[in-house]
Amino acid sequence: MPIFIYEGTLRGKEVKGEFEAENLADANKNLRSKSIIASKVKKKPRELSIKFGTGVGADDITNFARQFSAMISAGLPLIQCLTILTEQSENPEFKKVLENVKSNVESGNSLAESMAKHPKIFPELFVNMIAAGEVGGILDTILLRLATFLEKAAALNRKIKGAMMYPAVISCVAVVAVTALLVFVIPVFSGMFDDFGAELPKPTQIVVDMSDFLKTPKKILPLLGIIVASAIAFIKYKATTKGRLNVDKLTLKIPVMGDLAKKSVVAQFSRTLGTLLSSGVSIIEALEITAKTAGNMVVRNALESMISSISEGKTITEPMKDTGVFPPMVIQMVAVGEESGGLDQMLNKIADFYDEEVNAAVETLTSVMEPIIIVVLATIMGGALIAMYLPMFDMISAVSG
Repeated sequence: MPIFIYEGTLRGKEVKGEFEAENLADANKNLRSKSIIASKVKKKPRELSIKFGTGVGADDITNFARQFSAMISAGLPLIQCLTILTEQSENPEFKKVLENVKSNVESGNSLAESMAKHPKIFPELFVNMIAAGEVGGILDTILLRLATFLEKAAALNRKIKGAMMYPAVISCVAVVAVTALLVFVIPVFSGMFDDFGAELPKPTQIVVDMSDFLKTPKKILPLLGIIVASAIAFIKYKATTKGRLNVDKLTLKIPVMGDLAKKSVVAQFSRTLGTLLSSGVSIIEALEITAKTAGNMVVRNALESMISSISEGKTITEPMKDTGVFPPMVIQMVAVGEESGGLDQMLNKIADFYDEEVNAAVETLTSVMEPIIIVVLATIMGGALIAMYLPMFDMISAVSG
């Protein structure tokens, strides 16, 4: 849908901004419905730009929410808060977004409606909580909760990425080291063995053949093609609903890694749902938003089952049991919270507990993966070098004899 930019006056005050409309007539009609007397309305020209992502990080949103909360608590008007936050923003992309949000608020839209026009920056969870805060008159409290939620979610993601990064880096170093050994070191020994002329031991011959394979483009290129094609096929399969579900199921069953995945999923689910419920969002709407942000199809299906269960007048604990993802302790705590009317508080306690569990799981993963990778690397490197030294004994015996 085209975007139109406008300038005009609203109750004697100059305003400007942009919004989506089918055509110029609809744009003018939209402005009149908001009592804006337009002096200029035109279609926004297309901007040719190539960029990756939104250019706005989680830290930008977190700082925005925390500063916004402090200003609202101090009694500053909404427009003044947005003006100050826009001027203070050091991120040019975020500054543009805030300017647009401010213009839409000045045009008569609510803050939530204005933010909803930028779904890549302000996700549905953020917008719904802002809407609840506006309706309940507790916008400062909601913004503070959002800042806390975003900080804890970012910390959880950093822990998980850190756990994944360590074995990935070590594995890459191992692959590079083994490849360098086969391509540059083994051929030196291979030339010596060719001059010797004797039949090589089986382990040595295997290592030499691997080295020759890596050095021959006609042999290595088809293998690389197969690897790339397999990766593309896997990505396409994972993009399907069935593929994503199967991959997510497998992820939860992998030894050690699966335990970390389960705990992180439970922590994210509890934190998101608890924050939404404590902010006044209805249980059905909160579950729908949590399902969209679950990050795992197994959990998403469970949350959709919870929605159906609640719609039929049942509890949310029954579908939780069927997933096999949520531990009995979590299910029991949710049941107690549901019966006592303190589900949001119980969920936040579960989230805090599983944040610590994720910490412990990350430490366990690191402690388990480190010796395994070192042993594997030492076995490969040591085995290759030993295989190269085996013919040396025959050469020494021949020279001595």
